[in-house]
Amino acid sequence: MFADLTPNEMRHVRDYLQGKPELGLTAARGKSLKKNSILLMELHLPRKHKALRALNRGQAKPTRQARVVVQFGNQSQPNITEIIVSPLPFPTSYREKTFKGDKPIRFESRPITVAEYSHIIDILQKITAKVHKVLFETTGGFSFHNCTDRCLTFSDIAPRGLESGERRTWIMLQKFVEGYFIHPVGFEVLVNHKDLDPERWTVEKVWYNGQYFDKVEELAEQYEKGTLEKVKLPDHDDEDLYSTYIPRGHSNTRTDIHGPKLVEPQGPRYHVDGNFVEYAGWSFAFRVRSSAGLQIFDLRFNGERIAYEVSLQEAIAFYSGDTPAAMQTKYIDAGWVMGTHDYELAPGIDCPEIATFLDLHHYYDTDKPVHYKNALCVFEMTTGMPLRRHFNNNFQGGYNFFGGLENHVLVLRTTSTVYNYDYIWDFLFYQNGVMESRVSATGYIHATFFTPNGLHYGSKVYNYVLGNLHTHLIHYKVDLDIAGRENSFESMNLKYVNFTNPWSHKHSVVQSKLVKTQHETERGAAFRFGKKFPRYVHFYNPNEKNKWGHQKGYRIQYNSHANSVLPRGWMEENGISWSRYPLAVTRHKDSEPTSSSIYTQNDPWEPVVSFEDYICNDENIINQDLVAWVTVGFLHVPHSEDIPNTATPGNAVGFFLRPFNFFDADPSLASRSTVIVRQDKEGKPKVQRWTPEVVGHCVTDRPFFYNGTYAGV
Repeated sequence: MFADLTPNEMRHVRDYLQGKPELGLTAARGKSLKKNSILLMELHLPRKHKALRALNRGQAKPTRQARVVVQFGNQSQPNITEIIVSPLPFPTSYREKTFKGDKPIRFESRPITVAEYSHIIDILQKITAKVHKVLFETTGGFSFHNCTDRCLTFSDIAPRGLESGERRTWIMLQKFVEGYFIHPVGFEVLVNHKDLDPERWTVEKVWYNGQYFDKVEELAEQYEKGTLEKVKLPDHDDEDLYSTYIPRGHSNTRTDIHGPKLVEPQGPRYHVDGNFVEYAGWSFAFRVRSSAGLQIFDLRFNGERIAYEVSLQEAIAFYSGDTPAAMQTKYIDAGWVMGTHDYELAPGIDCPEIATFLDLHHYYDTDKPVHYKNALCVFEMTTGMPLRRHFNNNFQGGYNFFGGLENHVLVLRTTSTVYNYDYIWDFLFYQNGVMESRVSATGYIHATFFTPNGLHYGSKVYNYVLGNLHTHLIHYKVDLDIAGRENSFESMNLKYVNFTNPWSHKHSVVQSKLVKTQHETERGAAFRFGKKFPRYVHFYNPNEKNKWGHQKGYRIQYNSHANSVLPRGWMEENGISWSRYPLAVTRHKDSEPTSSSIYTQNDPWEPVVSFEDYICNDENIINQDLVAWVTVGFLHVPHSEDIPNTATPGNAVGFFLRPFNFFDADPSLASRSTVIVRQDKEGKPKVQRWTPEVVGHCVTDRPFFYNGTYAGV
């Protein structure tokens, strides 16, 4: 039910829709913007209650359907329409899909396409021809048109305007070398490309080295007159290595031997069947949604469902800066269809060589399915840290026992390279019923041309380059079904209590007491950034208890340094109203499937999907089917060590789903990888284990040994 569309399904849907004369569809890759064409195609998820009938009762699976985004540009009033096509694989009908509140999709909010980019390149050719001398002389021989080995490229900034209905983009030029993201040349231009006739596109503003101009010709004229404050960038040869991965500097690590590698001495212990995975009691289905990315469904441990859905919803990076491109940069990555940017993973770097690599297929801005080879991986690894251990000291130079369990974890991983940044998306599954969601950020920083005032907004990372400060926020949907769909939510805090010591009345005892707060409505369960966040947030089933009388539950534990990125209600903030809350809890509704959309990037002012609408009706959330909406993130002030790339250590955030009285004891007790050591009567170690004693020659050919004694010397 949850598997992504197959290439055959995609082709059948395409052919079916292109065969409908009333739609008038043509090829997506045609250069004309005045056309009707398919922009995006992906799985349309079934309604939850229908899916659960199949999962819980063995009833027939819901009909597979496709969600198709069609851009109708060849009509007097261009529009974007979403349609649902069914049944798959051989469709016979389609219907229009509407958003909550029947909000229309503005044509200007559509993601940018290859066809539109081709026209942007055309107008940039014309623009740069007028300032060819400026660019050529100040960059050391680089040009945008008629170039060979010294070419300029560009980065386009979003959102594309300052209010709804606009489509005008700041574009900055860069040297086209490896890592061109950190090679700005100090030239930025504002292009209005709203009209579907590219011949009617206009230049509205130009920025060069801290100076604004109304026309390109004005810049060229002042340059010729010598009245312009000129830029002279270093010679290209001096900076060949600056942004590359080529090693330089002294290394203290031996290069004639390899570092440690992950091995599976007897083969994998997990099972992958299509999009279904089983491992150490865990089972789940996964997909990579083209518009947003990695999702898992029907998450179970030992057969008990913990969550119906845990899915990535959105990733944003909001910047600050002194140049117009920098101050306008507010990237909302679903608008770049970030799920389709999951390129091939490198064995031994992105995933261990032993991983299972899987291919993905997407249909976006194309006329046929696109195959992404080895774009997702699954592997089991040891963390190098025990899951649990204890040395029981006898305080006589020995011990009563030692017990330990190696920490193995299953990892489901893919990436999204959304232009300069690389996000590594992980779901990790532990033996003790804990699931972790983690994102690690790497790739190139988004850099702009250095100005002295820019130091208020970042750090100088090269002699003409500013690394701009920005905040990353990631949003997840966590549809928990703890021992069933009827769940409630509470938060826990501590408060000090002061009372007379019962065994010494002239003294007082001060200690912490647990205070639980039952949250009854959606608004009361929406926690704002800037307010004190509870110590524990706990989802539980009021009707199911464990052996000890506690209501079975799971809690969400954060690994995050997130904060809000704009004041509430300020322009673009309306499109990311989910970013107001590290946690918001709502009742599940099929009409509220996502917190964002592919249209938010280019129209955040009047968004089609407004998360705030999900909680404004303030519905009761006691003993209901609940969804937790989780925001994590971090502030990044770039620094010299971000050159050439941001590294992953310290740049990973996420959350844990941790059992809280869900089980009667730690479920990892079932693991046979446990090792117990006791001393016999002669004081010699006696090892008890339930797995083979020798791991294998590729790890070590020596049997496990443990002494455990200690003595003076």
